[in-house]
Amino acid sequence: MAWGRSAAVGVVAGVAGVAVMTLAEKLEQRITGRPDSYVPARTLERLLGLAHARGGRAWRRNLAMHVGQGSLLGALRGVMAGAGLRGPWSSLLFYAVRLTNDQTFENATGVGAPPWTWPRDELVVDLAHKAVYAFATGLVADTLANRWGPGPGQLHARLGLGRRPDVGPLPRE
Repeated sequence: MAWGRSAAVGVVAGVAGVAVMTLAEKLEQRITGRPDSYVPARTLERLLGLAHARGGRAWRRNLAMHVGQGSLLGALRGVMAGAGLRGPWSSLLFYAVRLTNDQTFENATGVGAPPWTWPRDELVVDLAHKAVYAFATGLVADTLANRWGPGPGQLHARLGLGRRPDVGPLPRE
């Protein structure tokens, strides 16, 4: 597995995932009338020690946080795909990573609160949008990784299903 190539594929996949998530958010907002959330911008401001921004500057900070997080986390999903962790189960694992990342930064900076304390409608919207991101990112990462054939994990799985004491690690190249 080429770690750098897999991470680069993931960055591309993460940017694609952010684009799909943003389109889904805008569609949802048209239907529900929900305004933009500036939690990402506020979180970025706190992380970097920046003054509170409004208007276009806050919008740009929001975008920077969305794309920054999405692309950097996408690198992980690319490495997962390169290792052979592909498909919906892997995207589900990655979904948990995305949610954990957001909540850690938002809660550590005091911008957010634990999700179980949120109004249920806000929680459902956030979970849905992060799922769109995780599965779109996974689809792109998996599709690109499939060009290079199976990953080491997939090759190992072909030796025998499940964890078995008689199936050891693949030989080193």
